[in-house]
Amino acid sequence: MFKGSINGSLTPYGEQQKKLTLRATPSQVLVVGFASVILTGAVLLTMPSAVQPGQEISFLTSLFTATSAVCVTGLVVVDTGTHWTTLGHVVILALIQVGGLGFMTMATFFAMLLGRRIGLRQRLIIQEALNQTNVAGIVRLAKYVLLFTFTTEFVFAMLLAIRWSSDLGWQKGIWYGLFHSVSAFNNAGFDLFGDFKSLTGYTEDITVNLCITTLIILGGIGFSVIVDLVQHNKNFRRLSLHTKMTLSVTGLLLIAGTLIIYFLEMDNTLKPLSPVGKTLAAYFQAVTPRTAGYNTLDTGALRSATQFFIVILMFIGASPGSTGGGVKTTTVGALAIAVWSMAKGKENAEIFHRRIGQEQIYKSITIVILAMGLVTVVSLLLSITENADFLTVLFETTSAFGTVGLTMGLTPKLTVAGRLLIIMTMFLGRVGPLTAAFALAQKRGKASLIYPEEKIMVG
Repeated sequence: MFKGSINGSLTPYGEQQKKLTLRATPSQVLVVGFASVILTGAVLLTMPSAVQPGQEISFLTSLFTATSAVCVTGLVVVDTGTHWTTLGHVVILALIQVGGLGFMTMATFFAMLLGRRIGLRQRLIIQEALNQTNVAGIVRLAKYVLLFTFTTEFVFAMLLAIRWSSDLGWQKGIWYGLFHSVSAFNNAGFDLFGDFKSLTGYTEDITVNLCITTLIILGGIGFSVIVDLVQHNKNFRRLSLHTKMTLSVTGLLLIAGTLIIYFLEMDNTLKPLSPVGKTLAAYFQAVTPRTAGYNTLDTGALRSATQFFIVILMFIGASPGSTGGGVKTTTVGALAIAVWSMAKGKENAEIFHRRIGQEQIYKSITIVILAMGLVTVVSLLLSITENADFLTVLFETTSAFGTVGLTMGLTPKLTVAGRLLIIMTMFLGRVGPLTAAFALAQKRGKASLIYPEEKIMVG
């Protein structure tokens, strides 16, 4: 096949390459795709049949809710349980599932049901959506993701349904079990209990606490980690470096988070609870910033030190290729290892007898700086538009960026400008600041020049 002709005209191969360069990048497809799903959900939630009689029908409220659902955040300006009808709850649940798995993963699911072939371009977009390093085996991974997701959600939906049926009756118990199982696994944090109280009515309930936290952890650990654990039968030495780092950082954050919250709150919000209740509540509050949004303690009643510590956990978030947000555990882990290695005089970032490439370190630095810049700018703007102290504003902004959904009570009181800022922050937090930057700035077909190196003084 000829690639060109003597006079420079394009042959079929050249025309094909030109068409490919004019197409949108995977990053741009993801950004536009998520935006399209959000707008569709907002239109559906604006229907009168989706809103309870007597409640206000507002497109901005619907847009905020749809963004929060698709971005699996859980921040709401109206109470989910009392503002929306059953149809509205079904729409929100569908948006959570699509947003958690990613619209391309769901598109793959329907394509497989219809027996259609997944092309190379679709595989590249799925690779970007699942945050994988290469395209090989990406469709097989998508199948594992779907199977694991639906199986896990079903099992825990039944466990929660059995628990809640004794309180709510079988019909309502099954629906609540399904809704909260999907919401927890996708790290969304939406609840149906009303009055913005989340799971505060089940602070010392062992079944509810363990089911919800397990769903949050499984949804936020990363699908590639789950597959790696299954394939290598949990043999730690045979696991990939990514899996080892994810498990190590996640375990460290959960243990440290539980202990820190326990000791900070033992004479405050934990004081009236039983010894078991104290442990459960501290553990739950350490898990939920990763990035689920449920709470069993009143977030606004926590000490300022606890609230700021939760801000740090929310900023870190879940793991890559999961349903959660944040800058991700491995990003922070890679930077910590790089700093530790440099402090010890090593040229390379090393852990578990492996070296982390400089490209990953640079990418981690970029992600953290972009995220910090976004949180800083939005917090500054909200401190101007909203009547709230800075910690409350910072907490709300970080919760939106990390797609967490925890709130100190500011979100329902947001002005129009504040709602738009949080909508933007949730969207950028879900697609990822780096993906959004690529979508805006990335151009195909231009080779970058390599300039001479020159040293500068730092530190």
